[in-house]
Amino acid sequence: MAAAQQTSDDAQPPAPVSLAQAFRYWFKLGCISFGGPAGQIAMMHHDLVEQKRWISDRRFLHALNYCMVLPGPEAQQLATYIGWLMHRGWGGVIAGTMFVLPSLFILIVLSWFYIAFGDVPLVAGLFYGIKPAVTAIVVQAAHRIGSKALKNNWLWAIAAASFVAIFALNVPFPAIVIAAAFIGYIGGRYLPEKFALGGGHGKAGKSYGAALIDDDTPTPEHAKFRWSGLLKVALLGSLLWLLPMGLLTGVYGWDHTFTQMSWFFTKAALLTFGGAYAVLPYVYQGAVGHYGWLTPTQMIDGLALGETTPGPLIMVVAFVGFIGGYTQALFGAEHVFLAGALAAILVTWFTFLPSFMFIFAGGPLVESTHGDLKFTAPLTAITAAVVGVILNLGLFFGYHVLWPQGFEGTFDWVSAVLALAAAVALLRYKRGVIEVIAASAVAGLVLKTIF
Repeated sequence: MAAAQQTSDDAQPPAPVSLAQAFRYWFKLGCISFGGPAGQIAMMHHDLVEQKRWISDRRFLHALNYCMVLPGPEAQQLATYIGWLMHRGWGGVIAGTMFVLPSLFILIVLSWFYIAFGDVPLVAGLFYGIKPAVTAIVVQAAHRIGSKALKNNWLWAIAAASFVAIFALNVPFPAIVIAAAFIGYIGGRYLPEKFALGGGHGKAGKSYGAALIDDDTPTPEHAKFRWSGLLKVALLGSLLWLLPMGLLTGVYGWDHTFTQMSWFFTKAALLTFGGAYAVLPYVYQGAVGHYGWLTPTQMIDGLALGETTPGPLIMVVAFVGFIGGYTQALFGAEHVFLAGALAAILVTWFTFLPSFMFIFAGGPLVESTHGDLKFTAPLTAITAAVVGVILNLGLFFGYHVLWPQGFEGTFDWVSAVLALAAAVALLRYKRGVIEVIAASAVAGLVLKTIF
């Protein structure tokens, strides 16, 4: 009888969801969304498709496939997309912002704690264990993406060429992305079977009961493509970028750190094909190598903090901004926290603004072209190139962890053991990232004390 009642209930869609109810859910998700994009997407699927039935499985996966084509953090964009689909523009703004805002506040506090107390033996010992784990995590990311993306010798060749380009020739990451996209476009025309977008996230269609936005629910009026709507959102997005950029340039000048951070992370936001790990080499090249906002060691520590906080991993940019603003004392020695906090807020704004614009302006247009090989083949090639770039990042991290004083210094065998143990835990035993980081931190503290 109970089963029959449950079946009857599932045959009817749930009650309409108010914007206030949606706000509470998106805020809660932003506070507990650990586990990287895969975990965050799985959490949203469990909540929104299986439990709440706000959206059907097919529509959820359709939206996800669309977000995967875009540059930017796909989990945050998926939340924005669903919020927009349900409650128009404000729904998307709330969903996307709440996905990021708790993480921003947490990272500002953790970044301050790190820079202010990082030399305390307890904290130093914890980070000593975390650094090798982060190296293993980056290698795991290259393995995970590569196992899905490198389906034939052509894609392996692109990955190898991108590795050589960035490792041996120091080619800028944007140039690698552009070259890979061009190769993919040509390959899609002449070797389409080699550059078809493969895999994805599985086939849609499983039913969990009637949903508010079901398989046969017509596309809402606000989600249909119109040139006027595209123009309106493009103009609004341009203003939201130009006004703060113009204000920063007018008050501080183009060469000031705040202005350069805003410009640099705008470019980074447009290059995040393949997720956060793909853009980290570009952030390193600029933030560490070119601008000197932070050191290589601090970059590794920032990635560890990003891995252990909720929200998208690309939120590591907030750490980069905070450390750069804090250490350069942009408001003077008495206001270093304020400088760091403002820098973190600025880089977060300029990093995520394009993601919102891609959903609001490009959503209906890109969705209508999804599956067209001339659009997906360049993405396939870019993803292959990203594998080589991430592998280079892993080697870079490994060098700084295992030879902290450079090759002329001593080899840190303790860090090597910790990195190997973390890699085995991740790759062989499939342990979670947070679990591995926590265990490595404790092990590092103990070993640092002993040795």
